[in-house]
This record gives sequence, C-alpha cells and structure tokens, in this order.
Amino acid sequence: MRAIKRSALALGVCLAALQLAPIAPLSAQEVAVERPMSDAPYWDASLPVEQRVEDLLSRMTLEEKVAQIITVWDGKGEIQGEGDVFDPAKASARYPDGIGQIARPSDRLGPSSPRVVPRRSIEDSVQYVIDAQKWAMEQTRLGIPILFHEESLHGFAAKDATSFPQSIGLASTWDPDLVREINALIAGEVRARGVHLVLSPVVDVARDPRWGRIEETFGEDPFLVGEMGVASVEGLSGIGTDKKLAPGKVLATLKHMTGHGQPESGTNVGPAQISERTLREMFFPPFEQVVKRTPIEAVMASYNEIDGIPSHSSKWLLTDVLRGEWGYQGAVVSDYYAIEDLARLHKIVPDMKAAGEIALLAGVDVDLPQGAGFAFLVDSVKDGSVPMAAIDNAARRFLTMKFNSGLFDDPWPNLAEALRSNGPEGVALARKAAEKSLVLLKNDGVLPLALPAAGKSKPTIAVIGPNADVARLGGYYGEPRATVTPLQGIRDVVGDKATIVYSKGVEITVGDDWWEDAAELADPAENRRMIAAAVEAARGADTILLFIGDTEKTSREGWAPGHLGDRTSLDLVGEQNELFLALKALGKPIVAVLVNGRPPSYPIIAEQADAILETWYAGEQQGNAIADALFGRVNPGGKMPVSTARNEGQLPNFYNYKPSARRGYLFDEVTPLFPFGFGLSYTTFDIGTPTLSAATIKPGEGVTVRVTVSNTGKMAGDEVVQVYLRDEISSVTRPVKELVGFKRVTLKPGESRAVDIAVRPEAFMLWNREMQRVVEPGEFTIMVGPNSQDVVETKLTVSP
Repeated sequence: MRAIKRSALALGVCLAALQLAPIAPLSAQEVAVERPMSDAPYWDASLPVEQRVEDLLSRMTLEEKVAQIITVWDGKGEIQGEGDVFDPAKASARYPDGIGQIARPSDRLGPSSPRVVPRRSIEDSVQYVIDAQKWAMEQTRLGIPILFHEESLHGFAAKDATSFPQSIGLASTWDPDLVREINALIAGEVRARGVHLVLSPVVDVARDPRWGRIEETFGEDPFLVGEMGVASVEGLSGIGTDKKLAPGKVLATLKHMTGHGQPESGTNVGPAQISERTLREMFFPPFEQVVKRTPIEAVMASYNEIDGIPSHSSKWLLTDVLRGEWGYQGAVVSDYYAIEDLARLHKIVPDMKAAGEIALLAGVDVDLPQGAGFAFLVDSVKDGSVPMAAIDNAARRFLTMKFNSGLFDDPWPNLAEALRSNGPEGVALARKAAEKSLVLLKNDGVLPLALPAAGKSKPTIAVIGPNADVARLGGYYGEPRATVTPLQGIRDVVGDKATIVYSKGVEITVGDDWWEDAAELADPAENRRMIAAAVEAARGADTILLFIGDTEKTSREGWAPGHLGDRTSLDLVGEQNELFLALKALGKPIVAVLVNGRPPSYPIIAEQADAILETWYAGEQQGNAIADALFGRVNPGGKMPVSTARNEGQLPNFYNYKPSARRGYLFDEVTPLFPFGFGLSYTTFDIGTPTLSAATIKPGEGVTVRVTVSNTGKMAGDEVVQVYLRDEISSVTRPVKELVGFKRVTLKPGESRAVDIAVRPEAFMLWNREMQRVVEPGEFTIMVGPNSQDVVETKLTVSP
C-alpha cells in the first residue's frame, strides 16, 4: 500500500521537543501513514471532488454511510483511555464502521463544565486529533478521516485561544471588515489544531430581549445581521464562493434556520409564531445572503417549531426554500439533540427511529452531537422506511465537505502554529475589537475623565460594582491566556495620578459558570451589607465608576429545563438598583458602565446616571478598552444593534415595525429607551442632506446615496452613517423604515468626507399578495442619519 508522509512538525510527534521557547523547527524526521485502498480514485487529489465522492460512496456499505453522518461527543469516554487520550482499540470496538465527526476535541469529555472537567491543553488537543486521525486513516476499512468541529462564536472556545467581544458587541462595531478580520484569526487558531469545522456564525434575527441567547446574535435588523454574517463566513472560510478551503481556513456553520430569535414568551426553543411573510421579510434574508455570497457548506436547523412544524422536520424550510429557492448544495446539520427532540419534546413521532426518519427525509443530513437521532437509520433502510437514496444524499453532502476541507489530503494539525495561538496579534485585535464595540449611551459632560498634570492634587475615583474586577466573556467562551478586568485597566491608565478605591457593592449570582445548571441570585441581606460598605468606600470620591449588569448565569442559553437562561424581567437583577440609588445619594457624579449580554433596559440608570457606557461582554481585553474609553484615550463610536425597550410591556420592540403598530400606551411611553442604531461620541458630527446617483430608477436597479459627514468637535471620532428606506405606497404593508446600507467612518476634528453608500436592487423588492418577490413602481423615501430616529429624508422614484 502507498504511504503518505508528514513531517514531525505537522504530526506533532516528539512533543517534548516543542516545550522550549521560542519554538524551533524540528529535524526532518518523517512519519508514514498507511492508507487502505490507497490506489483508489478517491485518494487522488488531482481528480474533481465530485468524482472522488462518487468513487468513495460506491465502495461504502450502508453501515459505513450511516457512520459518516453521526457524531461523537457524549460518548468520548467510550473511546478514550487513561488520561483521556484517544484509544484506537476502544474506537475499533465501539465504531467498527468508522466515525464521521467528533465534537470539540478541546474538551476532555462531553457536556460538562470546563471548571469541573478541564479543557485539554493545546498539546493534548493536537495529540488527540492526530491519534484519532491515524486510527481512522489506518485502521478503518476505507480510511475515511474524521471531521472535528468546535465552537467559535466570538473566539475559539478552547484553552489558550483569543477571546473577542460577544456577537452582540461585534455587531455594535457596525464594521464588517473588522468582523471579517476577527474571524480570519479565529479560523487560523482553530485550523492549527487540526479542526476543520466551526459552529458559527449565528445569523438569527433577535426580536425578544427576554431570550437569553440574544447576546449570541448580531441584533434585530436583517440587513445588519446579514452583512455581519457574510463577513464572518468570509473570514472563516474565504471570500467568494469556492468551496475548497485555503490553508488556515475552516468550514463555517450557519445557525439556526430559523425563527429562533423570536420564541414564544421569549423562552429558548419555544414555538416561533411567525407568518411566512415575516419569515421571508425579516428572518430569511441573512441566511439567503450568506448562502448566495459565501462558500458556506453547513447550515444548522433550529430547535423551534413554525406553524406546528419543528424545523428539523420541515421539508418546506430545509428543502423547498433552502435548497430549492436559494440553490444551497451543502449539508444541513442538526442542532444538538434536536432530532431526538422530535420525539422527546415536540412529540410528533413516537420514538427515536421515527425521529431520525422524518428528519432525514425533511433534509437534515448530519446528526449532532452524538448520533442518537440517526442511530436506527440502518434498520430504517432495511425495513423500507427510508430509501437508500436518502442515505446516499446525506453521506454525499457530508463527504463533499470533507473533501473540500482538504481532510483526505492533509488532515493534520500544526503544533508549532497552534502553540502561537492567542499571541500578540490576537491580543491586539481583541483590544481593537473591544474598543470599537463600546457604545456611549449617555453623557452629561462627565466623560472623558481627566487626570491632573504632574504636581497637581490627585482626584479619588471609586470603582464599584460586581462587574468591576472580573472579565466577563459571555456564553460559548474560550479560555484566553490572560484577561484584563476593568479595575486592572483603570489602575494601569491612572497610575499614580489618582487614588483608586474599590468595593464590590453586591454579588449578582452564586457563582458565574455559564455551564453550571443552577442559577441562584446572591443573598439579599449580605448584599445590603456590601452596599453599605461600598457607600463608605465611595464617600470621599470625586467620581464613581459603577460596573453593573449581568453574569454568564443571568442571561444565557436555556438548553434544558434544568439549565434555564431566559427571563421575564429586563431590568437589573438582585440588589443592583439599590446599590446605584445608595451611591447616587452621595451626590457624586456616577458613570454607569454596563457589562451585559442583553439590551440595557435599566430605566433608573438611564434617568439618573450622569453617563452610561455599554460594553457588552467585550472579550479578554475589555479592561484596557473600557479604561481607555473612560479616560478619553479611545473615543467610543459603537452603535446599538438592537432597540432597547423601556420594560417588558413594550415587547416586541423593534425599529422596523409596521405603520399600524406603536400607537401608544396609557400612562407609559411607546418610544424605546435607546433606539436602534444609537450611540454618542465625545465629539460631534454633522450629516448633510443626502443626494442620489439618480432621482428615478427602474425595477432591478440600485442607487448610490452620497452624504457629507463632518466632525464638528474637537476630538477624532467615528460616526456610522446609516441609510434607511420606506416604500410609500405598496400592495402589502411595509415597515416604517428598513436599514439598507451603512458605513463607519473615522474623522479628525474639522474633517469632512463625502460618503457613498450603495443601495442594492433587492432593497426595493417586496413579497406581494401572491407571495412573489417583486418591485412595485412608485415613490420611496430614502433616510440618512446617525441612528434610526434622527434622519434626513430625500425622495426616489422607481419607474414602471
């Protein structure tokens, strides 16, 4: 049999030689890997992928095909030996037909808290992948390599990986180029460890802030979500639509199709009571944009049902729309345990066998994370419940992913490169991302804080709050080599120019581990004692910086009845408002620094704080970025990717509502606390009257909007120019405005710039009464401004 050879550097053998720093090249020692059927066409890299897939598929048994479309995660322990290393003998006994996919090789076991079961070191993770791949390629009948997947929502969720702001913070940058750059770095860190697939990005349009997963999204607007989703996939997988991965790239997974972001009562997995029209107008567009503009090869179905049909059983959704209307040719993967849920939760089938059958026939190709949903497919084919062609289609799509990713040609990690993960380049990019994600929501002039010149009296600054001395990373977090807390960042900036006093003020929850099931608020009596101590600490301060918001337990993915994460209230939990009011009574200027994953519906804070800085979960470098912003080294320029409701009674509360909505309430406001697209700056900007490249266009044409933006203040800063559109008269109701373009620009004091923003032809389309996508001639209003409320209008005509 023919052998392929890889250097010891690529295979990671002689690991002890790599313990020294700096990393030095190894000798030219080589390791041979013997592949079964090595002369078969499917091993020939010069052949087209389609030919290689069909050759391999023709050689596979039914059992081998089914083995390819299931995954191992819960059952890792069954194929591991002492020290949680991969055990080839156990793997052969448990999976004689091979393994299609293994979830999260960076985790030692399956679903559990990383604080209970530590993640693997880089060296151990790389060795695990090598050992598993060598087994798959040498000891299974056909030598089919394993596809490994990991989480990478806002950074590789592994040990010693770079941690970026949570998705809602990245959306607040309104900077697709930055999001593309971030995901390119993530891809490099993941691929170096021998992993070729990640489960990101999330392009769910989020329309209910009670939902704990809102932090994982790019916000409420389909255009913004689509642009950020496209940029994410381009960073992970490459620009263009070529399916073959370049070095340093990984396959992306588009999540979750669809309606997931507006669940009934705001509870995760709840029914999505959404009409087809709203699906097509608001929830489908980000998925369609990614499918048509990127090389995406994996789409994940959503947990929820739509009109009584769970997504994992919806042929209309996964086959008719995704594959038929959009031309998607990749694989559809299940969300974790969602196929089993068709029987266990939704109860549309009597057992797991029927669940696997209905999911496969609807269009689901791969079962994550453990394969229980597809465990009976061999029996289903043998008894005639599932045609062999359906198995072939699913296996074909999954094998195509493997060939396009390069697994058959070079599946190996690069340990030397992996050990550089979370190095200076990643740290610098994480800091840049954190800086750009910050949103200034209120400022009466107290910010930026000034430090005295040498020899002048030093001010006293009180740093108070449960989120001051911790770097909160949000859900699906990694473990970076180091994090910077806000308190540490402030001390580094201040040095000896001010006196810093610190007090925690309150505890929010008992523990803050996102993985841990229990979520319990801290003891109120103890918190009130801590509040009294914080007041005393702050009594002599000149300014109070109050760090409040959430922990990873108070807003998170509620993935099971015993692991909840959604809430009925939008306000601060525990005694945080009491802490604020007690400090406010001191009569000192208070800057509220918000650390959270949901929109900040904090009415007391909004009304009474002197300044408010929204930081979300800003990643490993949050402390440096926040401190730089508070002291004017960085000028906040982020904008809100969601509308902020005043209270839960306003829900749903999004800016692109229909004309008959938002009429008003007795005894309360109808307007949001902070509108979509809103964000202040330490400087001022003027946005002029927009002009159009054409006053009249034809159906199928776009238009370019030009507007002059001027920095009229005394500090350099960023403005996000936002373009909205309204169809004045239409055969079906249309939103009062829709985002159709944006651009973030940096201007020096006194600088002006003409900004051109292209509005695409599809922006003028609607779904008519016959549910056909058309352009109806007539008058459109183009609106330009710094947010969704403060806009300047001009008119455009679409001629017949």
